[in-house]
Amino acid sequence: MLLTPEYIFRAIEAITPEFLRQHGITALVLDVDNTLTGDGSQQLDATVQQWLDTMRAAGVRLTIVSNNTAARVRPFADRVGLAWVPLACKPLPVGLAVARRRLGVRKNQMAMVGDQIFTDRLAAGLYGISCLYTMPRGGDHQRGVQFKRRFEPYWLDRYYRKGGRLYE
Repeated sequence: MLLTPEYIFRAIEAITPEFLRQHGITALVLDVDNTLTGDGSQQLDATVQQWLDTMRAAGVRLTIVSNNTAARVRPFADRVGLAWVPLACKPLPVGLAVARRRLGVRKNQMAMVGDQIFTDRLAAGLYGISCLYTMPRGGDHQRGVQFKRRFEPYWLDRYYRKGGRLYE
């Protein structure tokens, strides 16, 4: 099913280079709000910066793919030193296709990392790549996101009933 996550992580920091190697993943497409930082924030936690450094040291290619505008994404991406794709139109896979071409990898070598089932997970499923779903970093300020969050527990419960686990 396109909506049930393949893997759920407590936070992005729980994703390790070893896990990625075991699954043949060499590139990650990262969401910003509530994945790398809180909703609307330009600040990066030290633990997330350390995680980014660990991924880079392991040779994992990273890029940001966000539905936000360039005005939101550019300052954050520049601060953390990542390439970025704004206005990605998730859940449509348009932004993921752009990111894959820029990363220079095959689909089976990349995964989407995000906190929303109806944007990040669905876009990954439609594009044919894995989604490493993370629990949201903070509260949601946008009404549309708040509305969609009401429907996520069904899919999370389904993941656990099928034997899925939370990676910490």
